[in-house]
Amino acid sequence: CLLQDYYAGDWVDALDELKTNVDERRVVASAGAYALGRKTDELIISAMSQATNSVGDYSTGLTKDLILSAVEELNTKDVPDDGRRFAVVGVHQWNELLSIDEFISADYVGNDLPLVSGGASKKWLGITWVLHNGLPVSEDDERDCFIYHATSIGHACGQEVKTDISWHGERAAHFISNSMSQGAVLIDNDGIVRLKCLDADETV
Repeated sequence: CLLQDYYAGDWVDALDELKTNVDERRVVASAGAYALGRKTDELIISAMSQATNSVGDYSTGLTKDLILSAVEELNTKDVPDDGRRFAVVGVHQWNELLSIDEFISADYVGNDLPLVSGGASKKWLGITWVLHNGLPVSEDDERDCFIYHATSIGHACGQEVKTDISWHGERAAHFISNSMSQGAVLIDNDGIVRLKCLDADETV
């Protein structure tokens, strides 16, 4: 897995800081760190997108049948069902999951209820379901979601997100620099299934 270097930085003018009661340096540092965090997500999703196993044809949304087909694909390839299976879906697909009784009913999942907890992750079918709005989508509303085993994707980290604040007298400003060195790679194609979903309500 090749490491790549990424930076996110901005200037904070010293005199501008006098005119506000907000800690501008902290705000800029946090924004840069969050931006690099999103870049980490992008690297992992890009690696997952290289997988060739898929179910669906973008003609329907995320249905129970589509999910069961993906799970069958993993089981057929002997992917371990050891609690380390994950699914990452888009916002529209998450709403479609909330219309599946088995996903939201305590009769099936006990106390792990998405509507009660209000969180963007839950356990169902031995899979941890996660909501993410950065998944690939085309102009034709063709969204790629993924079900995968944790060991099928590798994430290498040479340096976690690091923040450095330095004073530059020639500009009378602080420069807030965030940097990281990370990468992601597909390890096992058999451990990932792409779910091809229509990212819109079906038209009649």
